[in-house]
Amino acid sequence: MEVIQNYINGQLEDPSSGHWFDSVNPSTGKAFAKVPDSDSEDVSRAVKSAHAALDGWMNMPTSQRADILQRLADLIADNKELLARTESQDNGKPVSLAANVDIPRAEMNIRFFATSVIHFASESHAMENHAINYTLRKPIGIVGCISPWNLPLYLFTWKIAPALAAGNCVISKPSEVTPMTAWLFSKLCQQAGLPPGVLSIIHGYGHKVGAAIVEHPDIKAISFTGGTTTGAKIAAIAAPKFKKLSLELGGKNAGIIFEDCDFDKAVITSIQSCFANQGQICLCTSRLFIERGIYHRFKDAFLSKVKELHPGNPADPTTRFGAIVSKEQLEKVLFYVELAQQEGGRMLAGGKRLIMDGELQGGFFMEPTVIEGLSATCRSNQEEIFGPIVTLQPFDTEDEVVAHANCTQYGLAACIWTENLGRAHRIANRLQTGIVWVNCWLVRDLRTPFGGMKSSGVGREGGWEAIRFFTEPKNVCVSTI
Repeated sequence: MEVIQNYINGQLEDPSSGHWFDSVNPSTGKAFAKVPDSDSEDVSRAVKSAHAALDGWMNMPTSQRADILQRLADLIADNKELLARTESQDNGKPVSLAANVDIPRAEMNIRFFATSVIHFASESHAMENHAINYTLRKPIGIVGCISPWNLPLYLFTWKIAPALAAGNCVISKPSEVTPMTAWLFSKLCQQAGLPPGVLSIIHGYGHKVGAAIVEHPDIKAISFTGGTTTGAKIAAIAAPKFKKLSLELGGKNAGIIFEDCDFDKAVITSIQSCFANQGQICLCTSRLFIERGIYHRFKDAFLSKVKELHPGNPADPTTRFGAIVSKEQLEKVLFYVELAQQEGGRMLAGGKRLIMDGELQGGFFMEPTVIEGLSATCRSNQEEIFGPIVTLQPFDTEDEVVAHANCTQYGLAACIWTENLGRAHRIANRLQTGIVWVNCWLVRDLRTPFGGMKSSGVGREGGWEAIRFFTEPKNVCVSTI
């Protein structure tokens, strides 16, 4: 059984508590690694090492910082197969998904921000004949990055890459549920020559490590991805300390299918948007609104494709639907299946836990689930489930579907399926979401702002938005008289 260590001051260290807890393989239900049960003492040591490294890192020529990050990206590419297998084992996702999406995107995150920071430019504003203003953007200093379990290395690197590229030192906490690829990443940091103290990776529970990062007075900014309830707790602690906050939180995303859609493409892509990574992506569609004229036709075609999703061993390259990440998450999803039935929902597909054969018998598998007959305002259609459940609802008018799509507390993403360009623009403008896809899903350009409205978060990630978040602007006014 592998024993994970923290990465502090360039070294791999045991937790100060001397205690570990089990990391469980979702496909078997069995422990396969030991995770450090770290605490505030480990965070304090990491902050101390960050203070020692900060001047050298923030004042290093940008091109040199970029070169180090590029070497790190090269190492991710060189270790793609190991990282993909490990991600699959730790998270329960199909290894094909990890190999084709998660690990390449982690590499791209590092490369994108390593190069973008080189091209980041200051602004200047001339005041006719008496002064000129220019804006400097300086690193914040020491920042905290807390990442989730659903896309472990993908989202871990999405947070730390712009922070490091901008010249900050980072105290990071990967999810305690899926720590393995961050553990491997710490070894790659050593190989890449990342200076000691520039990045610390501290494993452990949120109420210990995460809370210590948020509360530490020397950590000046927090970037967090996770649940809305946890985000609210972080905001309550960080706001009185005047820390910068970037919160990427929950979603209850709508897919809107109009009669004039490219029918086959809408069906196939909606299957992906509802059930990719077993529905455990914040951008997954959990509510499908289908124009009444094609409701039954779409439902039949959709259910036919759902029947082709066969949960299987995540380590098998042919598997397309893996395991739920943990026993606790599986129980949560099954609770919502029961709740939906109590609320009058009709099960069209799935709704049950699956007991697999052989070594997978204890794994956390369930059937992809489709439900109809629920109101737009019931709990099942209002609360984030984060699993392989989608509800189907017919609609008649644009006003009706926009009202239903917007009626939750969340506002992360939405999909629109129509061949009517004017309608696409109208609906996109009216939806209260940070991201709208038209006739596609999960097409991501890293230059674009990423984030949600309402309870789906605060601030934006990606592109210049990320670099701006991890820097402080300073205006310099020079008299020309």
